[in-house]
Parts: sequence; structure tokens; C-alpha cells
Amino acid sequence: MKSRLEALVIEMVDRGIMFEDAVKEFEKQFIMCVLNRTNGNLSKAAEELRIHRNTLSKRVEGYYQNGHMTGARRRRTREQPSPPPARAAAAGAGRVRR
Repeated sequence: MKSRLEALVIEMVDRGIMFEDAVKEFEKQFIMCVLNRTNGNLSKAAEELRIHRNTLSKRVEGYYQNGHMTGARRRRTREQPSPPPARAAAAGAGRVRR
């Protein structure tokens, strides 16, 4: 793996790719790979990367395409539980007060 990385670095230097751009692209590819492995679960990806979930979320903000994050699932909205049926009127109807 070290020799493949060295060859890639040499190729990038030869093509004039700036260090800052190379680091950003490496970080993006690394993070997106882990997100794909965790099915887009930020918490699991952050745990695997050993960084805080909020840190990961902030770094990933720049990786959006078409309004959503590539490689990640959208958070499902929680369904609101339906209110219980009104029992006050029904409960008092069958009682006899003494």
C-alpha cells in the first residue's frame, strides 16, 4: 500500500496538484469511504474515524450534491403518535353519583 501511495503522490506532484488540494481530496475520499461502509450513519462513521460526530458533520457539509449528502442516508422523520381518544365524556356517562 505504501508504494501505491508513493506513486500517487509522485503523480500528483508531477501534475502540479497543490498540497492543500491533495489533503482536502484525501480527507473527502477517506470520509466518504467510511460513510459508505456505515450506510451513511454519521454516528457509526464518526466512531470508526475516532472523531466527534459533530466534527464529522461539519466536515461533510461541503460534500453535498443536489441538496443531500452523497454516501449518506437522509434521517427519517419521526412519526408523531396519534392522540389518545377522548375518554372524559364517555367515562362520566355510565356512572351514577350518590
